[in-house]
Amino acid sequence: MKLMIILIFITSFTISFVYPQVSERKLISINNKNMAYSTFGLEGRKTGEPIVVFESGLGSSGGSNGSLFPFIQNNFAGIVYDRNGIGESELDSTIRSDADVIKRLHDLLTTLKISPPYLLVGHSIGGPFIRLFASKYPEEIAGLFFIDPTDFMLTKEEDDEVKSKTGSRTGYQELLSINLQNILKDPTISRGFRHELKRELDESTPNFFKNYTSLPPLPDIPVTVMIAYNKHIEQYETKMNEELQLGINLIPWWKALDHLRIEHYAEMIKNNRNSKLILLPRYSHGIHQQDPKLVAEALIATYKSCLRSY
Repeated sequence: MKLMIILIFITSFTISFVYPQVSERKLISINNKNMAYSTFGLEGRKTGEPIVVFESGLGSSGGSNGSLFPFIQNNFAGIVYDRNGIGESELDSTIRSDADVIKRLHDLLTTLKISPPYLLVGHSIGGPFIRLFASKYPEEIAGLFFIDPTDFMLTKEEDDEVKSKTGSRTGYQELLSINLQNILKDPTISRGFRHELKRELDESTPNFFKNYTSLPPLPDIPVTVMIAYNKHIEQYETKMNEELQLGINLIPWWKALDHLRIEHYAEMIKNNRNSKLILLPRYSHGIHQQDPKLVAEALIATYKSCLRSY
């Protein structure tokens, strides 16, 4: 089936759903470390139906997805959790790579007896995480849903070309490393967040997302990718560019990187039926918080595609 690319300019719809009952935060010991999680809709889940598993962005707890909950149907089962060291989950220093993160999530689902199939939702760096999960456990995945995901597929050659074409001194790969190192200098951040930052710095140093370079193709599952396109240049970006003397020509630089990210994710899902790439001009990175109704509708549509496909 031909890949669908949808460009959305204005959203002016309403969604009328039955609100799910989200469980209170619970703790469970995995590898002798407590992990926090919440569920909804499990009591109504039928055998073989997907369960939605939420993976948050860098340093974010599962609660960052809470804006979506009021717009998800009652028979739509899901689980949110905090990675070790984030939110209410206990730090585990043995988790040193993204592969360890994925293994721990799988252990959590197994211990809770939450059986596949899984529809994974990943925001920001959670996008690479769910792609890695799909490569490790392809038979357990019903679908993937990306919310403004990090472009883990960006190559050094492409990054260098963006610098050259936009007259910029700093590339995206280098900027990610600079950002992580600067946050690590903040003495007020938690030990858990510090551990997560160091892990992601290691994942992309010296080679960008080095453990993602040889992933097998995705199975033919429904995939939705939502990308905030042509974003506003934020004040902090301009300030950082000036203070650190990065020499980034911000508007053309981001435009070039946007185009590459679109190309990469379109290529990733080109053989997947019932899949789509949704571009959201002038949206922020936190699409699900800016417009939860929009994201909820797209997620429910993906869920229905998973029901038909799995």
